[in-house]
Amino acid sequence: MMASPKPVIIAPYDPAWPGQFSELRQTLCLALGELALEVEHVGSTAVPGLPAKPILDLDVVIPSPELLPLVIQRLFGLGYLYQGDLGVPGREAFARSDEMTPKDGRHGVWPEHHLYACARDSLELARHLAFRDYLRANPEAAWAYAALKQYLAQRYRNDREAYTGGKTAFVEEALRKTMGQ
Repeated sequence: MMASPKPVIIAPYDPAWPGQFSELRQTLCLALGELALEVEHVGSTAVPGLPAKPILDLDVVIPSPELLPLVIQRLFGLGYLYQGDLGVPGREAFARSDEMTPKDGRHGVWPEHHLYACARDSLELARHLAFRDYLRANPEAAWAYAALKQYLAQRYRNDREAYTGGKTAFVEEALRKTMGQ
């Protein structure tokens, strides 16, 4: 029997999210060394005050796609499993093997998070950063996005695909304003 997907739940902003990101960033940077130019906190949990699914989104910025095999190897050592781009070119996804991932020998259970690797010149990285920065700089837009997400989470509580699809027009409009896309 297949497990049912987790319901979509939007939580109030948690002031612990930046600190949790910082701990994850430090652990990832230590493990990846020169392979990580930066680790960026993206997604709704990166926008102060914004309600969000309580899942941190992290983009590891790597110098070039050619270094991905080394990144995969080092992240595997922490317990991350490479998933490919999952249909999003320029964004390589990693799943956690369990709630103790990243396994750094110092930490127990980590907060839930999604981990991606993006080359520094990746369009997807640019999109993540532009959308995050747009919401940070435009409180009215952030609150409109929050209201949309809460509506979609109620309407599509058990359908993550529909929830995500419902946000597309808003995200694309924001990116058009910030990136000219």
